[in-house]
Amino acid sequence: MSQRTNSSPLTHQVTLTVLTLAVFALAMVVGFGFFAAAQTDNASLERQKLFIADGLKDRIASVQREQESITVWDDAIINVKAGNRTWIEENLSVWMYTYYGHNRVYILDAANHPIHAMKEGKVGDPSAYGEDEPVVLPAIEKLRGMLAQPPKDDASGQPAKMVAQDLVSLGGQPAILSVMPLLPSSDRVTQAPGTEYLHVSVEFITNAVINKIAEKYLLEGARLVPLSQPVGAAAVPLVDSRGVILGYVGWDQERPGLTLVRKMTPALAIALLVAAGVLAFLLRRLRRASSALQTSQDEAQYLAFHDTLTGLPNRALFEDRLRRTLLFASHDAARVALLYLDLDRFKHVNDTLGHPAGDELVRQTAARLRKTIREVDTVARLGGDEFAVILLDVPDIRSAEDVADRLLQRLCEPFKLIDDQVFVSASIGIALSAGPETDADDLLRKADIALYEAKKNGRGRYQVFAGDMDDLLLRKRKVEAELRKALTGGGGIKLAYQPVFATDGRRILGAEALIRWSHEVHGALPAAQFIAIAEERGLIGELGKWALSEACRFAVGTELPWIAVNISPMQLRDAGFAEQIASILKETGLDPARLQLETTESVLLEHNETIGAVITALRQSGVRIVLDDFGTGYSSLSYLRRQAIDKLKIDRSFIRLLDEDRSAAAIVKALIELALALKVEVTAEGVETDEQKTLLVGMGCNQLQGYLLSPPLEPGQLLALPGLPSAVPERSAARA
Repeated sequence: MSQRTNSSPLTHQVTLTVLTLAVFALAMVVGFGFFAAAQTDNASLERQKLFIADGLKDRIASVQREQESITVWDDAIINVKAGNRTWIEENLSVWMYTYYGHNRVYILDAANHPIHAMKEGKVGDPSAYGEDEPVVLPAIEKLRGMLAQPPKDDASGQPAKMVAQDLVSLGGQPAILSVMPLLPSSDRVTQAPGTEYLHVSVEFITNAVINKIAEKYLLEGARLVPLSQPVGAAAVPLVDSRGVILGYVGWDQERPGLTLVRKMTPALAIALLVAAGVLAFLLRRLRRASSALQTSQDEAQYLAFHDTLTGLPNRALFEDRLRRTLLFASHDAARVALLYLDLDRFKHVNDTLGHPAGDELVRQTAARLRKTIREVDTVARLGGDEFAVILLDVPDIRSAEDVADRLLQRLCEPFKLIDDQVFVSASIGIALSAGPETDADDLLRKADIALYEAKKNGRGRYQVFAGDMDDLLLRKRKVEAELRKALTGGGGIKLAYQPVFATDGRRILGAEALIRWSHEVHGALPAAQFIAIAEERGLIGELGKWALSEACRFAVGTELPWIAVNISPMQLRDAGFAEQIASILKETGLDPARLQLETTESVLLEHNETIGAVITALRQSGVRIVLDDFGTGYSSLSYLRRQAIDKLKIDRSFIRLLDEDRSAAAIVKALIELALALKVEVTAEGVETDEQKTLLVGMGCNQLQGYLLSPPLEPGQLLALPGLPSAVPERSAARA
């Protein structure tokens, strides 16, 4: 009994001590939890402020880009000077409201007098400008000062943009103000310095604008807070160029730390009421819950910034690292190299082996890239089969080229995909930072241009960005503009016709229409050059329609058995192309059986349902389909049988070597026999010697074309050839 009695106070004391220690430990944990929550909330708030500030900067830049889309325009200057009010409303003012949401637009003359005013989509009297003039005037004077100075270049060497922007308060409401001069987009419009019209655009910073910014960063309760209302910690000031605060952008602050504490409070309350053992158990469970929560957050963050297929950084993380890398490099002598990489013929792997094989190819490519570069460098997947590599501390361009060489060599090794062994190649574009002022977007653009040049020059190679590539891009845009002008009646574009002869070399079986462009400055431009630009800039449909109409109008006035016109694969991808051909034939009166359309065999490899449907519709209407340059691409007998082609044209590269190279002769003979087996016609193009002609006739080829027989001719020259039947009068042919 005495021992029990003596032990009770001790047990009580031990219990009290344990409980005291437990309570003290719990208090420490709770205190630390609240401290950590406060720190987390503060860090989150700063990040939210940065998001809103960046969003506002992006919106201001967007206003400038939207305004620039209509101020650098020849038509704008012409119509404003002419006082064309309807055109101005539709293109310079109301359009800016309906399409972009700009609330006010003013157009000022050279003396800064208003000639046009628009508010909230409604055109009013120009005198309405007087209400806003005191606020807008400083920006106008700033822009006039810029225009009065000699032209300057920006950091990238391009002409600096003429724009004056600021945040202003109009009627007590903050707004984005942007003033730009109306400038010509080509040399056909000139204007003397100091005579520029000004385009003033205003977009109010409303709750709708702020909500778009907040939605991008998943912030809730974003709103405009006027100066008359108090603001909390979750607010960013709207400050003009003089440092005056015009208002605030506020939002509902995210408090991840406080939220976590609130979720833990019930568990902590229960822990205070239970025994020490239960408390220990709950603490262990709490640690486990915290660990699971952290793991979940880590996984979510990882998925947000990494590609799920390869585990590489995705585009968002890549762009962030590139900007951070360039910022770090600007403080020392280090340079940064950016490599854009694209797998060649990746679509072909997907089409022939299936998407699982394509995914496996992407995974293996990512693994090889990771193993080839250093740990300090970054490789990212931008999407599809596109990858990017950031190289740090690059002493010169040769070092970047060495890395590109190693990457190309690794990717040339065979890939094991499911049960197939596949060989692929890659194209790489390289851009090197030029100094501390290098802009990430500019470096991305240069690497992309270099990649395009690498693919255009043969694939399976790398290309370093050079300054003349920008010049080349400008030249392409100039050619595009001049081509548009020529197609709208500017002249210079015409068709020549090269006849196709029978084996006797005298009887004309038909003719191929060849497009020519005699440029007023550069002379005769190669067809391949301006056709490629037309395809790249979306003009091929218009150019092709012109060539088809012109050739059909010519053929209907002759007794040519048929006329052949080259078409682009891009035209065949247009579901309405067959209807367009039918319309041209109906308009010109040409029999569909007299029209042949020549295209390359690459279109047969696309597995494109639209192309198949268009070819079927054309053949059902009577138009004949010809495969041009046959034998130079990736031919397939199954594709030929499936598409039911009417004629094959053997490429001139084989004909050129016909009387010199036995292997070339064997290939040509095989191609002719293939055509005969498929029961389609065959034409040999590029016949230049009597020996070539004799060999082709002996092999069974019954249609010949080339300079030995006739070069491309003007329409009148073709009609004067003795092998052509006399022409039908054009009027009677049209009636027929």
